[in-house]
Amino acid sequence: MKRLCLLLLCSAAFAAQKADSGKPDRVITIVAERFTFNPSKIVLKEGETAEFVLLSDDTDHGFRIPSAGVDLAIPQQSKGEARVRFVARKRGKYVFECSRPCGAGHNLMRGVIIVK
Repeated sequence: MKRLCLLLLCSAAFAAQKADSGKPDRVITIVAERFTFNPSKIVLKEGETAEFVLLSDDTDHGFRIPSAGVDLAIPQQSKGEARVRFVARKRGKYVFECSRPCGAGHNLMRGVIIVK
C-alpha cells in the first residue's frame, strides 16, 4: 500500500510540473503605446492557456488583469519584453489595463479578454 501511495504521489508531482512547464496553447504579442494596447480584444476558448508577450513602442507601461491577480511592468521600447501566462479557466470577460501612470490618456488604456 505504501508503494502504491508513493507511486501516485510521484506521478501527481510529475504531472503538475509538466503542466507548469508545458507549451501554451497560444502565444499572443500585445504592444502597448500611447494609451492603447494592440490588440485590445483577445478571444480565448475556455481551458486554453495563452502566453502574452508584452512590448512597448514608447515608455514604461504596466499590464494588470485585476480578476486574475496579474500585475507586471512592461519595459520601455528596446529595453526588453515581459511575459505572462493566462489560463482561461472560466467563461467571461477579463479586463486588462495599464497599471503604471504613463501620461494624460492613461485611464483610457484598457483591453478585454473574452473567454468563450
